[in-house]
Amino acid sequence: MRPPFALLAYRFVTALIEPFAPWLLHRRARRGKEDKGRLGERLGRASVPRPRGTLVWLHGVSVGESLSLLPLVETLRREHPDIGLLVTSGTQTAAALMAQRLPPRVTHQYAPIDGPRAIGRFLDHWRPDLAVFVESELWPNLLTGARLRGTKTALISAKLSDKSLRGWSRAPGLARGLLGGFDLLLAQDQRAADRFEALGVKAHGLADLKFGAEPLPADAAALDALLASLKNRPVLVAASTHEGEEEIVLECFRAALLAWDAAVRDPVLVIVPRHPDRGEAILSMALERDFNAALQSAGDHPGGHEVYVADALGELGLWYRLAHLAVIGGSLCDGLAGHNPLEPARLGCPFISGAHVSNWTTAYIELELAEATRLVADGAALGEALHASLADEEPTRAMARRARAYVTRKDDEARAALTLILGLLR
Repeated sequence: MRPPFALLAYRFVTALIEPFAPWLLHRRARRGKEDKGRLGERLGRASVPRPRGTLVWLHGVSVGESLSLLPLVETLRREHPDIGLLVTSGTQTAAALMAQRLPPRVTHQYAPIDGPRAIGRFLDHWRPDLAVFVESELWPNLLTGARLRGTKTALISAKLSDKSLRGWSRAPGLARGLLGGFDLLLAQDQRAADRFEALGVKAHGLADLKFGAEPLPADAAALDALLASLKNRPVLVAASTHEGEEEIVLECFRAALLAWDAAVRDPVLVIVPRHPDRGEAILSMALERDFNAALQSAGDHPGGHEVYVADALGELGLWYRLAHLAVIGGSLCDGLAGHNPLEPARLGCPFISGAHVSNWTTAYIELELAEATRLVADGAALGEALHASLADEEPTRAMARRARAYVTRKDDEARAALTLILGLLR
């Protein structure tokens, strides 16, 4: 069958611009946007040998998608200990987290750019038997190249944003050619399945890989040390914050302190930025507002401070275990889309969020219906929520119990769906 004209045009254009890719990648590396020591991987040049035998390749572009692959990694290792596993991602933050979280004998590489030569080098080296993509990561040269080499392909937790749906609707032939070629397509929810159906693409079922993960880990010794340092002080955690959010949280924390009798128990605000390299800038914000603040990367401990900036990577599991209440970042400013509410829920940590949660719309709707969280509309509402959590602990604890029951049920459903992926290996 002849490929759609749009796909042929895409191949032609990407082949023309691919010779400029090394220059562009080096430029991005100078700006801190790429890992300078691993640029070869972005051009399809593997940095490690391919393991022998069957190889399953799993791809998630950024932190959220990459972390959602971990349950599948564990399932594959348990059910098929003899196969090789390759995980690719596209961002430095995701690569750093994968270095921490992937088990032994699972290989990580940066995903290649979608140029014909880079894709050819990547696929000819790795020769995956099965390729699993998460959410909406659809690169035409990569997908067609894999299928031409006989690789089975699966799109899991698949979704289409409003913008993506409009774009694919303008090229229905290309949509059916790329999306309809998956051996297995599991939509994130029924709404996503209906959108694929509208493009003439059949979803084979539902599976949201955001569910099914294990609770975030925490180092036991570090947890004990923090408990000793904090001396039973209430801990308010602002998790995975972005630029513009820390100012809001700091002002709301000040308002909560003014309304709170600090002589009874002295709360501490722990800010865990999404990008740890912003730690010093956040510390400066707190100091400018006359908070007694400290920075983790400077060797400081939270004891005795009002604000503590926890600028280490991969320690949210630690802070969620300590939190009296967590505020999930990526949700307080327009233009953001929310971060994972399931991580605190699994640990029984009470949490609230801002209103900008489009990445997690379904989960938040269900959590709110279960009275398992709250969405706050603005800074004033956030300040009131922080004060209320300090004034009366029981409502937040009850909210956390309901959130944990919700995520336990959904995690069990997601793990059952993973058996469909395993079926592609038979």
